[in-house]
Parts: sequence; structure tokens; C-alpha cells
Amino acid sequence: MTAVLDAPPRRPANWRGALDWVAVHSLGLALGLMFALPIVFVFLTAVMSDNQAFTKDLWPREWHWGNFVEVFDKAPLLEYLGNSLLYSLLATAGMLLSSIPAAYALAKLRWRGRNAVFLLVVGAMMLPPQVVAVPLYDTWSSLGLTGTLWPLIVPYFLFDAFSIFLLRQFILTIPQSYVDAARVDGCTEFQALLRVVVPMARPGIAATALFCFLFTWNDYFGPLLYTGERPDEWTLSLALSSFKGLHHVQWNLAMAVTLLIMVPAVVLFAFAQRSFVKGITFTGVKG
Repeated sequence: MTAVLDAPPRRPANWRGALDWVAVHSLGLALGLMFALPIVFVFLTAVMSDNQAFTKDLWPREWHWGNFVEVFDKAPLLEYLGNSLLYSLLATAGMLLSSIPAAYALAKLRWRGRNAVFLLVVGAMMLPPQVVAVPLYDTWSSLGLTGTLWPLIVPYFLFDAFSIFLLRQFILTIPQSYVDAARVDGCTEFQALLRVVVPMARPGIAATALFCFLFTWNDYFGPLLYTGERPDEWTLSLALSSFKGLHHVQWNLAMAVTLLIMVPAVVLFAFAQRSFVKGITFTGVKG
């Protein structure tokens, strides 16, 4: 009886399970906290006053939610938002239209020179874009399209090496028997692509589209090169740099603009996270 009374109290099972969960996910929690802290700092600075943003205070004395409205009076952000959406959506659509058939041809069709073309795709993927910036700029200038976003959008309708490579690796994971069965049933290659491969490759397509959208949404070099002298054609990334230069004293407004630009990309990733993770997981399983 005495031994039972002297025994330490047992912890509840739910408390022990919580400790076990924290121990197992400690590395992930630490990394998540490390990546979340800068975003929290941007948010807290965005709702501070002008004077407090220059101090060492990390918590706002007063919450100035009007900063998110004031930034629209300082710059035509809605116009820049429209330019960014035009660039990102059209580029993503063009990438899908051009990359899906190319990836299917490299993954499921047998034709002479297929491996050589795939090596060219890999080589193009490794080529820095700055290397071809000058000849491409001369080409678009001769066509009279500089000062617009079309030199950035049109190439995605023609060729995007990274997207072709990523989609090709995912399509390789689809069993060849499904494509052969569609051919036996009388489907053409185009019908087999639309009715069999595309539905089964949706996670890979979603991951590739998300990569393309985020890259174009955050692209700074391209808009600076082609639209730097045309403020009415600026995207949000280029406008953000200009806004920080003009309002570098008002760090609360600069952080408010930064947060507003981050919101669409974060919301898109939140909705497409499951397909994105699934697409990345299965990409490259089969070489």
C-alpha cells in the first residue's frame, strides 16, 4: 500500500502523445519557425506607425491597419497587379500548351533522335538566361515589342526546358500499358494524351504550373529588361523595388506592399499544396 502511494503520478496519455509528437517533429518545427519569423516581422512592421518602424520595438504600440489602404494611394498597385496576373497566367497557360505535348513525345513515343532532343532540353535548362539576354533583346526590339510584357510571355508558348523536363519525368511514371490500351481502342496519339495521360498526370501538371506561376510572379530581371522605361507596364515585383526606393523612409508602407504581394502566391500554394507535394513526390521515380 505504501509503495503504491509513493509512486509518482502517471502522465496522461494525451500529454505523453503530445510530447512524442513534438520530439518526432522537432526538426520540422524548428525549420518552420525559422521560415515563419521573417514573415511575422514583415507583418508586425507593416502595421506600425512611421516613427515606431525605425525603433527597436518588435511589437506595435498601435495597430495601423490603414497602412494597407494608404499604399494604394502612393502607387497604382491595381494596375501593377493586372500586369502581374497577365504575365503569370498567360505564361503558365502557354507553358502547359507547349510543354505537355513535348513531354508526352519524349516519354511515351518512340522516334529517332528522342534521346538527343532530351539532352538538348537538359542543356537548355542549365543555360543561364542572362547568356541569351542580349540577342533576345535585339530580336524583340527589331519586332517592336520592347516596352511590353509580350517578350516575356510568348517564349512560354514555344519552349520551356524546365517544365518539359519535369513533366516528362512524371509522365514516365504512368504505365505504358494504359497508353497502349488507348491505342488499341482506336485513340490517336492526341486523344491518348488528352483522355489518358493528362488526367493521370494532374499532380505533375499542377506542380509544374505552380512552379511557372511563382517564377513569373516573382520575376524581376525580365520585367526590368523589357519594361524598365515603361512604368505603366511594370509588374508587382518591379514596382515593389521602385516603391522601396521612393518610400525607403516609410518602412511600414514598404512592408505593407511586400505583404500584399505575397498574399496571392501564399493563397495559391495553400490551395494547390496537396497536388504540388504529390507531383513532386512522384516526379523522377522512373528515369
